[in-house]
Amino acid sequence: MKIFLDTADIEEIRTAARWGVLDGVTTNPTLYAKVGGRYEDILTEICGITSGPVSAEVVAEDVEGMLREGRAFAKLAPNIVVKVPMSEEGLEAIFRFAEEGIKTNCTLIFTANQGLLAAKAGASLLSPFVGRLDDINQDGMEVIRELVTIIELHGIESEVLAASIRHPRHMTDAAMAGAHVATLPFKVLQQMVRHPLTDKGIVTFREDWTKARKAADEKNAAQASGDGRGAQQADEKVEAITNKPGV
Repeated sequence: MKIFLDTADIEEIRTAARWGVLDGVTTNPTLYAKVGGRYEDILTEICGITSGPVSAEVVAEDVEGMLREGRAFAKLAPNIVVKVPMSEEGLEAIFRFAEEGIKTNCTLIFTANQGLLAAKAGASLLSPFVGRLDDINQDGMEVIRELVTIIELHGIESEVLAASIRHPRHMTDAAMAGAHVATLPFKVLQQMVRHPLTDKGIVTFREDWTKARKAADEKNAAQASGDGRGAQQADEKVEAITNKPGV
């Protein structure tokens, strides 16, 4: 499963890229509002960080407006994907973009039927919003499962992108459901990295390393001075470290 970062924050994107886990980026007007600046400049900079798809969302509600905005975005970089909301106008815009060879990401999908229509219109990416469905007591992941099944059963080229990811469990479930892509906030990506037992283990291993090095130095010093008892005590310290439970 490909991992996209859902942000317009350049530093977050650079960090994920350095980790080697970034496959693309999704943006939207809300994320852009958080960072400010000129949207086109931000998109261009993001496209310079990742060669993967970078979604740029149109805000026009009419077909011609969507086409005008999307065409301008597509000229910024070859990896731009125009993000279009699910609607009657959106479907027409997606279809016309597809005819022009412009890739699209259909956003604000909440049912498998919506996703199917977007795929038929020619959308490259289909973005069901998992978290928002969970918020109204519906199983957001069920839409992912249904849409993945439809896409694979009928050999449709569109990819299912799990969006509105709220926590690491969503990522696990999306991967197990067969989502081709998931886009997540940087905070959730950080949460995926961390576990309290991992943190504890790092501290423990570092402490044991320090103790073992100190014992080795003590043994070398004892042997150099002919202190057999001191060397034996140093060996006992190392044995205590290596034989403790959980190593």
